[in-house]
Amino acid sequence: MAVDVNGADDPRAAVEGARRAAEGGLDVLLFGDPAVVEGAGVPSVPAPVSVAKDPDPARAVRRHPDASVVQAARAVAEGRADALVSGGSTGAALAAGLFNIKRAKGVHRPALALPLPVPGAPVTLLDVGANDVCRPEHLVQFAYFGAAFASAILGVERPRVGLLSNGTEPGKGRDEVVEAHKRLSEMSGLEFVGNVEGFDLTAGTADVVVTDGFTGNVTLKVMEGVSKRLIGAIRDAATSSARGKAGGLLLRPALGGLREDIDPESQGGAYLLGLRRLAIVPHGSFGARGWEQAIARAARGVREDVIGRTYAALEAAGALRRSPASDPVTSV
Repeated sequence: MAVDVNGADDPRAAVEGARRAAEGGLDVLLFGDPAVVEGAGVPSVPAPVSVAKDPDPARAVRRHPDASVVQAARAVAEGRADALVSGGSTGAALAAGLFNIKRAKGVHRPALALPLPVPGAPVTLLDVGANDVCRPEHLVQFAYFGAAFASAILGVERPRVGLLSNGTEPGKGRDEVVEAHKRLSEMSGLEFVGNVEGFDLTAGTADVVVTDGFTGNVTLKVMEGVSKRLIGAIRDAATSSARGKAGGLLLRPALGGLREDIDPESQGGAYLLGLRRLAIVPHGSFGARGWEQAIARAARGVREDVIGRTYAALEAAGALRRSPASDPVTSV
């Protein structure tokens, strides 16, 4: 796994997560500032340049071929690594992936897919940040991305796919959503359940929910914020009094499982689907545990051939683009 350390808010947390993943038996190659990556007991490549905070990631990736994320993506493209793990800037990871790993043949745009922190059965939401504006054909492909992902990684035998809108009626939503609904209703190889609304994300109505990257990113951050606040509120209540502490001790086993379900770090980040190889984009704010999970999820995605299975689903459905791509990089 090629890991871009410079993308982390705390690069040392990323290195520690990589070290733990390596101790668990995974092959890891770090790209980052030598002062941070050397001496960690994990193979590394000196790459002090970072473009994670650049306001124009596509331009920055072109101008800085020695940047850590570019070198890590190049390692994947050249077969020196099987997957890319890069946190911090979705735009930089997307641009580096597009320019080096390349878009899979027939794919309009890559999308970021993430199992939401929902207790019980996770719901896969995509796109959560790779494309701020999407056409109907993009949303159609995202539906197949998500279904193949849910099957390969989450073990859902026949994932139910919903289209996020402001009403369940087929005519609800923006024009591109209405048109995507029409096309998905007519296509095969997909358990399309129609439009779903915001509250359906936690109601189990669909296993996969499809939307554009702007809406998905806002939705994700709202849910993660609520999850974080809920964990804090439970902790505060359990330590506010002697009675609360006693109750907290009794509930600790059950609450531990709940915390695991709704903690964003337990998911390890979002999967960038639609490239020729897999990429994982964890939050830059993740601690060592989150980075360890991201690397482990990348390795599992490679083992389960999530990229191959996604592409096969698109091909079987006739959902691949037939004309040359002309879409620019449009990261949120």
